[in-house]
Amino acid sequence: MEISTSTWMLVFFILFLVMSIWKIWAFLPNKQLADDDKTEDSENELKSLMLKVIRENRGEIDEKELFLQMSKDENFNSELFWRFNLNRLKQLLNVYYMQNPSTQNIKDIYLEQIQQI
Repeated sequence: MEISTSTWMLVFFILFLVMSIWKIWAFLPNKQLADDDKTEDSENELKSLMLKVIRENRGEIDEKELFLQMSKDENFNSELFWRFNLNRLKQLLNVYYMQNPSTQNIKDIYLEQIQQI
């Protein structure tokens, strides 16, 4: 029995397709990285630290100073948040503003926090 050329082409195509899919699967991350700072827990940790620093300064702080004080705080995990920068803080503030429409600036965040206490 002789196998035609098109059958050989189909066999090799399927074989190389399976090998390609395996190579892609092998390089995809299968577990969470130890320094992944985009998880919900790490976002909540950053948010609580941000609110703590805002409360300590009674809302009289700008974004740059907030970033510096958060970075120097004793609860700041520099190994986990090694990519934390001013842009990330601005994104964190924007998310907070979207989740709390009554706030538009850092002073509003402080006023909202003291009302909750």
